[in-house]
Amino acid sequence: MRTQPDEFHVFDTTLRDGAQQEGLRLSVPDKLAIAGLLDEFGVHYIEGGWPGANPNDTAFFQAMADGEVPLKNATLVAFGFTRRVGGKAADDPLTAALRDSRAPVACIVAKSHDRHVEHALRTTLDENLAMITDTVSHLRAEGQRVFVDCEHFFDGYRENPAYALEVVRTASEAGAEVVVLCDTNGGMLPPMLGDVVGAARQTGAQLGVHCHNDTGCAVANTLAAVDAGVMHVQGTFNGYGERTGNADLVAIVANLELKYGWQLLPADSLTEATRISHAIAEVTNVPPSNRQPYVGLSSFAHKAGLHASAIKVDPNLYQHIDPALVGNDMRMLVSDMAGRANIQIKGSELGFDLSDREVAAKITDKVKEAEADGYTYEAADASFELLLRRELGQLPEYFSVLSWRVFTQSTHDQETDTECTVRITAKGESHRVVGEGNGPVNALDHAVRKALLPAYPVVERFELIDYRVRILDQGHGTDATVRVLIQTSNGRRAWTTVGVGQNVIEASWEALYEAYLYGLIHTEEAAL
Repeated sequence: MRTQPDEFHVFDTTLRDGAQQEGLRLSVPDKLAIAGLLDEFGVHYIEGGWPGANPNDTAFFQAMADGEVPLKNATLVAFGFTRRVGGKAADDPLTAALRDSRAPVACIVAKSHDRHVEHALRTTLDENLAMITDTVSHLRAEGQRVFVDCEHFFDGYRENPAYALEVVRTASEAGAEVVVLCDTNGGMLPPMLGDVVGAARQTGAQLGVHCHNDTGCAVANTLAAVDAGVMHVQGTFNGYGERTGNADLVAIVANLELKYGWQLLPADSLTEATRISHAIAEVTNVPPSNRQPYVGLSSFAHKAGLHASAIKVDPNLYQHIDPALVGNDMRMLVSDMAGRANIQIKGSELGFDLSDREVAAKITDKVKEAEADGYTYEAADASFELLLRRELGQLPEYFSVLSWRVFTQSTHDQETDTECTVRITAKGESHRVVGEGNGPVNALDHAVRKALLPAYPVVERFELIDYRVRILDQGHGTDATVRVLIQTSNGRRAWTTVGVGQNVIEASWEALYEAYLYGLIHTEEAAL
């Protein structure tokens, strides 16, 4: 394993290459918010976009130049292209946009695949080299530092290695601080890529690497390039990017710091990885992947009873690192695969003493029976806590439901009306309330809320934020058993409850009832 070089760059391109992901569109405020998070994480370079190519990126660089997000750790980079065929860099408008961006560093993309030069640029191989030399030397003369991205380098090397290497040599001799070898199509595998990087090192250039994930090897390819001698790695947070995405920068940095033992970021920055990863996901409106290495919700989640038994002895027996090193947590899942150890560990996480083996075994059997009927507690921690409280005799009765019914009516040429009536007793008073909504679940929610408000005003803050239905026995058609998951928020935290039944309204009612009960329990306990 290679030792850490004297100089090594962590280069983030979330705001440029990551923003090319299908369905992802970043406004200027979005980009400013992400830039602040990236700087907080401690990356060395932030590629902000392509000034002059679109109004948003131009406005972003203007805002950064005006000091809207002062950078403490990172250096801002503007992305661009070599000057046009047959022109001069000094007269090229997009080259001028790089200079006018006031970014300290320009990263320009250059063709390094001979067929792309001849068929995409429609020029000669010599003119392409002249374009690189002219653009790099002009930007350097104007006071900018320059990196060069060699587009399609690895594919180009396989077809014409001499020319691909000449592009690297030309960029370096023109003044590029780093020449970045790009696996633009994402088709490389680690052993192949490492060999090519080794050949490129013979040019004497300072090398970087930029990998896409089309073979599922973007992070592995990046590490292979590091082992082969690059001193600059590019990637995106959460692996955002075109097609299957770019190399996930979080995984790259975590592997280099925790597995290689290198110190790349400011002290303790890596412990913020999970928080920052999820914060960026909130800004992009792309749900975080639960199975993302290091920072995913499931990264340190354990389901099998065998795992739980070992973890009770030593948590590291089934974990490759301490989750706290990346700001994550171990989670014990409760399911039909659970053993007594799972239940005991999960109960302890929730604040319940399940050291009594008989009690733990009884609850384990109860969970397995419920899971066999279609319940899922690994997705509904709130319902699992309520099950624990029932079995332990610790479930307070904030309210009791005497009856409920839902009535939906549709007449010709009129809107469908849904009405719900509930009878609830809370704090010794009985309330019969009618609620209306745009569907049965909405009407139920309104009715329960109105019935509970006189006794518990806090329910005004409860809000249903997600509702999911899954058919459990597909062969039964409309007579199938369904599982309903409801996620509720009080503005500060969210919780999920589950209901199961052949009647989707009844299953929804069960999940909704538990959502209000759980919310009241934790609101009251927080007030003590």
